[in-house]
Amino acid sequence: MPWTPPGSHLLQGAIDCHVHCAPHLNGRSVNVFEAVRQAAAAGMRGIGIMCNFQNSSGFAALANDELGHLGCHAFGGVIMQPTAGGVTLEVAKAAIGYGYGPGTGARFVSLPTHHTRYIAEREGRSPAFLETTFQVPPNGRVPDPVPAIMELCAEKDVVFDCGHVSGREAVALAEEAKRRGVHRLRTHGSRYAEDEIRAIVALGGYVELSFFILTHATQVGLTHVDEEKHRIAGGATIHDFAPRIRAAGERCILSTDAGVFLLPPPVEAFREYLLLVESVGFSEAEIRRMTATNPAALFGLSA
Repeated sequence: MPWTPPGSHLLQGAIDCHVHCAPHLNGRSVNVFEAVRQAAAAGMRGIGIMCNFQNSSGFAALANDELGHLGCHAFGGVIMQPTAGGVTLEVAKAAIGYGYGPGTGARFVSLPTHHTRYIAEREGRSPAFLETTFQVPPNGRVPDPVPAIMELCAEKDVVFDCGHVSGREAVALAEEAKRRGVHRLRTHGSRYAEDEIRAIVALGGYVELSFFILTHATQVGLTHVDEEKHRIAGGATIHDFAPRIRAAGERCILSTDAGVFLLPPPVEAFREYLLLVESVGFSEAEIRRMTATNPAALFGLSA
């Protein structure tokens, strides 16, 4: 009888909404088709394809056309890095419409990940580079054209993603998003303070915590937005994550952020992550809420 790895049952019906299987400047552990096939074989319901260089909704549309019969739905979106066109309304509009007909375009529009002031400072970037990055200033005023992009996301019923900003900035963005009618909001809370997480949740946002930050992949320089390699100092442990997960409560999402060649393929990374989460006291019901119910609700995936 074949051996079933512990925790495999936790993958049934799960959605990993943060998978890096699109082409990249460094190695990937799987391509788009392999990611869908492996997720489907594990009984997963969906994967969200992330890319730091371009709109990934086309990859998702192609994967669904070819592999939709497997029952694992792929969805994509745009991270508004300079390589994808930057933080502009035109980039957001193009991404939302980019696919194979109605309903196949972007399911999320994200502010930059590795081209924000917060991340650039953590990566030790040059002053000249810092001047080109996105930030919400200390006064909390969200810069243009972000409010218009938020209104577009509200109109088109897609997720507005705060990207990799600080907790303070994420709270300011969540406040502005609520004012602009956004009802699908994702933040990446792996390094946020618990009070910041609670504030985002109170404003209707979801807080995602990803496996990548817990792994050995944080120990090396990875290529993100150019040909330089920069390492973000300071990893985390599952014991650091546990209070953040509890602070997010009913609005927490678990994802892998896997796909880099240094880590196991995303499905295996997800299994390992969920076992870690279970080991610090979270029940199977709580894990299913964070891996199935909440991602489906956020991204509008039908039952």
